[in-house]
Amino acid sequence: MIFIQVLVETLRNFAYLIGDEKTGLAAVVDPAGAVERILSLARDNGLKIIYVINTHSHSDHTSGGRELADVTGAKIVMHKKARATKHLAVEDGDVISVGELKIKVMHTPGHSPDAISLLVEDKILTGDTLFIGECGRTDLLGGSSEELYNSLFSKLVKLDDELEVYPGHDYGDKPYSKLGYEKKHNYTLKPRSKDEFVKFMAEG
Repeated sequence: MIFIQVLVETLRNFAYLIGDEKTGLAAVVDPAGAVERILSLARDNGLKIIYVINTHSHSDHTSGGRELADVTGAKIVMHKKARATKHLAVEDGDVISVGELKIKVMHTPGHSPDAISLLVEDKILTGDTLFIGECGRTDLLGGSSEELYNSLFSKLVKLDDELEVYPGHDYGDKPYSKLGYEKKHNYTLKPRSKDEFVKFMAEG
């Protein structure tokens, strides 16, 4: 697997280029406006972009997605709850095939109703659901602390400790982490009841 994390300085976004070495097919996750850089990286690595996958519909993540799709012929993929234009609507448990790579979709709402995380091999891309040392905010339109609690504690923390966590923003002290490390050291993942977590998010 070719896996490239791209820092987009404007809002400290991370975009991702994920490619299958055998077939040369690739997906871009959250282009964040870095169209020319992503196209250049794809060319340098001999990759053809067939999907643009948005972890959620906030504009800092989707920016450039339409342009990237127009240039490459890629299909835009989003959760079915997303109101933005898309070619392929996915839901929890769906698998996106990129050549021989399999990207599993997890619906992880809370930061937004349409938020998804993406499992691919030994990595999970968490968008704005889970950051390094932090979690996503829920005070934006459509956000829900109750849903974020379920996404974090009923889904993400139950995954393998060895998974590498790749977030949607460079908000931590490093660009990625191990899920086991986050479980132990990320203060937002401290064991809490749902009511305690909702109060904690309101106080933050």
